[in-house]
Amino acid sequence: MPFVHLQLQSSYSLLSSSVRIHELVETAKKMNYEAIALTDENVMYGVIPFYKACVKAGIKPIIGLTLSILEHEESERAYPLVLLAENDKGYENLLKLSSLVQTKEKHGVNKNGSIITAAG
Repeated sequence: MPFVHLQLQSSYSLLSSSVRIHELVETAKKMNYEAIALTDENVMYGVIPFYKACVKAGIKPIIGLTLSILEHEESERAYPLVLLAENDKGYENLLKLSSLVQTKEKHGVNKNGSIITAAG
């Protein structure tokens, strides 16, 4: 049974990883991986280069996101939730979630599903 990494972060997850996408895909190719996921923290900046590198290397790209979920509205404490896109609609939803976190509040999404704004 093949092994697939479903939670990998790249250098696009600032201060969390120094892994460069081309190095990640090269290593996965050397290890004969059939598929690999990219789940950067609250951002999806690396998705296109990741997708192109995987396709070129013959590896199935799995697009994901590690979303920060806030404990409650008054808290800045967040917990990671790994989300993986199953299809194009899932990919669109991940883009929306990433955009909301980047434009509304850097800390994350309320566990009830709403975005916490600076005003609360």
